Amino acid sequence: MKAKIHPRTYFNAKVSCACGNIFTTASTLQQITVEVCSACHPFYTGQMKYVDTAGRVTAFKQRKAKAQKKVISKTEKRKLKHQKKIEKELKKPETLGELRKKAKEKKKKKES
Repeated sequence: MKAKIHPRTYFNAKVSCACGNIFTTASTLQQITVEVCSACHPFYTGQMKYVDTAGRVTAFKQRKAKAQKKVISKTEKRKLKHQKKIEKELKKPETLGELRKKAKEKKKKKES
């Protein structure tokens, strides 16, 4: 066997879980941090529990709730779009004189 090619083995390596459980084992690392251990894993405890890695479960629930709030049918969308278009047309000046007045008012507001 070649010398100095194998990693160093720590026989009293500490393993700490997110639930607070700490135990020792043999490893090439001195400290190991895990999210789930035998003290909190559903297979060993018999209790169901969400294992939320990086907030994925909560992010999914938020997206689902957001999607349920904004349920609008296509006909309602078309009506809203049509109403906005009508309102936009009503805001436009009807004559060239009105358009010039608005342009002068905008110019005065910018100068002052």
